[in-house]
Amino acid sequence: MIKGIVLGPVQTNVYFIINDDTKECVIADPADSPQVIEGVLERESLIPKGMILTHGHYDHIAAVEWLKKEMKLPLYASEAEKRLLGDAELNHSLMSYGRGITAEADVWLKDGEEFDLAGIHFRCMYTPGHTEGSCCYLIDSMKAMISGDTLFEGSIGRTDLPTGSVPAMKQTLRERIRPLDDDITVYPGHGGVTTIADEKKWNPFLGGEF
Repeated sequence: MIKGIVLGPVQTNVYFIINDDTKECVIADPADSPQVIEGVLERESLIPKGMILTHGHYDHIAAVEWLKKEMKLPLYASEAEKRLLGDAELNHSLMSYGRGITAEADVWLKDGEEFDLAGIHFRCMYTPGHTEGSCCYLIDSMKAMISGDTLFEGSIGRTDLPTGSVPAMKQTLRERIRPLDDDITVYPGHGGVTTIADEKKWNPFLGGEF
């Protein structure tokens, strides 16, 4: 099961990827307000086992430091996103929050790397474009993908921020997103949940116009 809440100044989706048998969970993109995240864990009787990041922008990482320190949760992130995660100017935290926010992963993931967390099997798929180190997480057992700011309902993430790239995004959409199975449910970084089938049908950026 995947549950989501919306946090932070730009309405970022934070997901709780839950093992229904054990109530263990993984937190995807802990965007902001760590006490709110803690409250969800307590209210739902969830046992957090770690965090995953789709990319390093400030609006996806602001609660990471607190959760690492107070709850001892390991952080998993794309190895290709090291530069942006470690630079408060590149990740826009200095400009947007007025303070530097950086993050250091406990596990740096390579493209295609598979891992188990909370008894759930994940595959990290690099999807550069929004940032150079953006990635999506495929969860085959749930027919789900955590897409971050790579793919939205009816749109895609912007490519004009530091390390973003239009050519990289085009290649990602063509070679990484379009080949995915239609029945995968997509959980994006902002906006509503969608499916690969719907995005292939309705998203203009997947229809060859981009």
